[in-house]
Amino acid sequence: MGVIEPSQGGTDGAGASSGPGGLLDLLGVAAILLDAEGRIDLWSPQAEELFGYTAEEALGEFAGRLLVREEDLPSVLDMFAQVMEGGDSWVGVFPVRHKDGSTRRVEFRNMRLLDSQQDYYALGLAADQETVRQVERDLALSERLVAQSPVGLGVLDTDLRYVSVNPAEERLNGVSAAEHIGRHVHEVLPAVGASFEAAMREVLATGIPIVDQYTVGRTPADPDHDHAWSISFYRLEAPNGTVLGVATSSVDVTERHRAVEEQRHTALTLQRSLLPPTPPRRPGLQVATRYRPAQATMEIGGDWFDVIPLSGDKTALVVGDVMGSGVAAAATMGQLRTATRTLADLDLDPAQVLHHLDHVTDGLDTIATCVYAVYDPHTAQCHLSLAGHLPPVVLHPDGTRELLDLPTGAPLGGCGVAFHTTSLAVEAGDQLVLYTDGLVETRDEPIDARLDVLLEVLDDPGRSLDETCDLLLHRLRHPGDHDDVALLIARVTPGTGQAE
Repeated sequence: MGVIEPSQGGTDGAGASSGPGGLLDLLGVAAILLDAEGRIDLWSPQAEELFGYTAEEALGEFAGRLLVREEDLPSVLDMFAQVMEGGDSWVGVFPVRHKDGSTRRVEFRNMRLLDSQQDYYALGLAADQETVRQVERDLALSERLVAQSPVGLGVLDTDLRYVSVNPAEERLNGVSAAEHIGRHVHEVLPAVGASFEAAMREVLATGIPIVDQYTVGRTPADPDHDHAWSISFYRLEAPNGTVLGVATSSVDVTERHRAVEEQRHTALTLQRSLLPPTPPRRPGLQVATRYRPAQATMEIGGDWFDVIPLSGDKTALVVGDVMGSGVAAAATMGQLRTATRTLADLDLDPAQVLHHLDHVTDGLDTIATCVYAVYDPHTAQCHLSLAGHLPPVVLHPDGTRELLDLPTGAPLGGCGVAFHTTSLAVEAGDQLVLYTDGLVETRDEPIDARLDVLLEVLDDPGRSLDETCDLLLHRLRHPGDHDDVALLIARVTPGTGQAE
């Protein structure tokens, strides 16, 4: 692969390692050293395996008499004489007698050696012909598979410089194989994002493959248009464990990418059309909202928020999350939002609203979570009920914040479980933070730890609501997040019955 690793003991000289030796071990190459008379002076373990004789049985014997049938002996002696007298190497296939009496066809390379005493020896390197042919067939088959594969295949060394590419990879990148070899990946593909190199370095470091990573960028094959590729990376290792580099396999999925992007755009347009564009001005409240689609998937989800005017200057604050993604989830979200608004007009207790939504959701054959809160500026009370939703946070004017301990309830979906309403006294300056799980949940951290981070970020009650929304999204969201987010923050303002 063009990679030489230094030994562990220092940085000078070629590397040395124990363990399997790669192709030579695969071929089982045997080494035999003969003196000028044809007697065996050295006998390798591979020779014992190939010919059946131990070193004790072979050393000192005439090689011709030990290994060659009598009818073949004249030609062997003639070949030996040519090597010893003329110094020319001899390469060929010869029938050899095994200790068990069978005849094996063995590929030989014989050459003359001269030691410091000016004595001549003959070195024979031998391998079983069938083994050699099998390796040759395997190599030829591998070469054809790589060359004819419609999948782009590349091999890079540990410095991420190309060692080889197949024709499909040449076509994908728009760069010839010769222009790949020896060049760093960013020299060949300067327009591909940093995540490409980062993924390869992660695979080199951990040995854990990355499969089907979605990458969008441009290559010299089509420098004016974005393309999408599904790329997999895996580490290459020698039989002794030495890391040789990283291999890549690439498939152009641009057409699929464009189709999914179109579907995503349709779903996102639908969802945004169903969400209130600007929170309405409500007595005794300031409200800020945000919706963010998932960043690591081609589909959006069913998260929503709503601010609903009620009679008597009251306001309903709603945040919900429909399970699933895509157009279906967005459409279901729209139906639930419409149903919630219709029920809100009846001025029902929050638990009653969720009870009716539970039946509606059962008819939609879906599951959703929801938090429904009603704020009454005349009584300075907020009434809340949860349906399988994460608890709201209250940020007080003095900077203290608390995760409300409310009955969680069951998700909406026809479960028939009772919901409960909790009343909360609020004061001017208190902020109520409602959110969907996409804001805090990750694949590698416990939810309690993420909720603690949420509380830590809410460190300044004097910050504007819009700034707080943006800060939460910036601190808690990551580029690889697979869920969308709905966020609503409401601050209680001084005075009663006056719009802010």
